[in-house]
This record gives sequence, structure tokens and C-alpha cells, in this order.
Amino acid sequence: MSVFTRRSAVLASVGVASALVLAGCSGGATTDDGSSSSAAGGDAIGVTLITKDPNDPFWVAMIDGAEQAAKDAGVEITVASGRDQTDSDSQIQAIENAIQRGDSGILIANNGPAVNDAIQKAEDAGLIVIALDTPTTPIDLVDATFASDNRLAGQLIGEWAAAKLGGDDATIALIDLFSDKVVSVDYERDQGFLAGMGIDVADENMNGDEAATGSYSQGSYEIVCNEASNGAEDGGRTAMEKCLSLNPDINVVYTANEPSALGAVQALKAAGNDSALVVTINGSCDGIAGVADGSFGADAQQYPSKMGSLGVQAVIDYVNNGTKPTADAGKDFTNTGITLVTDQPVDGVDSIDSTAGADGCY
Repeated sequence: MSVFTRRSAVLASVGVASALVLAGCSGGATTDDGSSSSAAGGDAIGVTLITKDPNDPFWVAMIDGAEQAAKDAGVEITVASGRDQTDSDSQIQAIENAIQRGDSGILIANNGPAVNDAIQKAEDAGLIVIALDTPTTPIDLVDATFASDNRLAGQLIGEWAAAKLGGDDATIALIDLFSDKVVSVDYERDQGFLAGMGIDVADENMNGDEAATGSYSQGSYEIVCNEASNGAEDGGRTAMEKCLSLNPDINVVYTANEPSALGAVQALKAAGNDSALVVTINGSCDGIAGVADGSFGADAQQYPSKMGSLGVQAVIDYVNNGTKPTADAGKDFTNTGITLVTDQPVDGVDSIDSTAGADGCY
């Protein structure tokens, strides 16, 4: 098992739900207390980016992409976040601050429906609001969504796991994000994975209602557990420990993101289970290193930096000419890409290896 090297958080020195304002022309900075700097040459376009937490490499990459796009265009950008993926109150406060500041637009990776009223308030105030990574529920609450195809991400790691088992019985642990709220990225990844395995998911927009036993595309399956991790390493470890207490012979572990996957691997190692196939989603440099050293069997790689940069450009386009992004054909969002990364390729599932994955990681 690898011990991942954690990238320093860009907001480590800033308080929870505080922010850094980058003025593309002046380079000035303040905290998100309702004030902001002004770009040279007149009124600047103001954009607030709100992520789920300040530390995870996924959100750091999204911030990097947005800040670079803002710098290139001479746009003021304010970055804020919750304490973690459960903190909606800090996101709501960041939205309120953006409205008070007179920003032109908000980019948000929302922490659940609790922020919906604040988003509506921002739109009523004339701001364009764009969802990044995590579609809102309902998805048309915002003006546009830039995201990976989370259901496809789950499907790819499910197809890989099914093929890798080669007909062996699948004893499955599902490590999801939340147990106390319904977020689309959570059920889309989980349900995509099960569908990729060839398991009947019942309601494709609900976790946990599929049959506990049955057939998958290559053989028979048993779902041992469906535990929440809150997307965190310690949550993943605790969830995996609970699952192993129910059945120590788990041989397939689905994890909704890499931090929870790392915790799951720690629990498996401590229990002496070295053979379970652990699959996950994100594609950070730490995650791809996990594929390279065998901690993870497969990782569905996403591109958060692209989400951030496209979001900033969309606000600029809206301010300059009134146009809003259009979704991809047949979808209700703009897909920013997904690639399966594994060093154990299987027939019928397109993938790249960890060396190639490292070229696109964050």
C-alpha cells in the first residue's frame, strides 16, 4: 500500500470559507469579507469560485485552472470553500458575499440541495451561476454545468472490475460519499459502477435499492455493504472496517473518490486482505501513483482544471455578449472528459496506463 504525498493546499493559510481575490491586472488580494480589489482600467469582471473543501487535490486543480484563466483575461476571482464536503453553510455565506460584492458570476461545486435557495438568490440578483463537477438538483437550477460524466466514470471502473474477475464470484463493498443527503455525483458514480458490472440497479438515481445478491455480467455477486465515507480518508477507512466485519472475503471495493479509496486500502491491508480489487474515481497524481504501485486496480481520471477554466470563460462570455453555455448534444451538461487509467488492461474496455495517466494528472 502506498502512502500518498499530499499536495499543499493553496488555501491552507486562509480560514474556512475565506477567499483569495486575484485581480488579473493589479494582482491585489483580500479575504472574502465583502471587499475586493479593482482591476486596472475600470470595472473588472468579478467571479467567485466555491469548492467543496480547500485541501483535496481535485479542488486545488480546479482553483488553479480558474485562477490561470482569470489572470490571463484580467478578471477578478474570489476563491472560497466549505470546511469539507458536508459544509453547506460556508458555501451559502460565500454566495451571499458574491452578491454583496457585485460579482458577475459564481462557479460552484455544491455541497447539496441546502445551497439551492442561495443560488436562486444570486440568479435573481443578476449573477450567472455555473455548476462545476457536481450538478445541482434540479440541474436546471443553474445556468450551465461543466462536469465529468460521473455515471460514465463509474461505468468504466465497473466494466473493468467485472472483466478482471473473469467469472469469479464478486463479493462487493460499496464506499459512497454521503448517508445524510442525496447528491447527484454520489449516486451517478455508484450506480454507474453497478451498471458497468452488469448489475440491475433498480432506481438508477438512488443508492442501495439494488438486490443484495444476484448475477453480474460474468457470474454471481453479493453486495456486502453500502457505507458512506463523506469523501474523506478516515471515513473510507472506517467504512471499509465495517464492511470487513460483515465479510472478510470482500474481493471488489468500489470507492467514490480517491481519499476514501486510500482509507479503504489501509483497512484492507490491516485486515490482511491483499487481493481485493479497489477501484476509484478522480485521477489525481496521488491516485495515478496508487495505480502504478498496485494500491488501486483502476482509476477513472477527471480534469478539474478544465472545469475551472471553462467556467471563468463562460462568465466572461456572458458579461461581454450575453451568451450562456450550451450543453453537449443529448446531455444536460458539458462533459469535460473521463479516461480509465489502469496498468492491468482488459479486453473491451478502453484505457491508458499509469504513465500516460501521469501526464494528465493534477
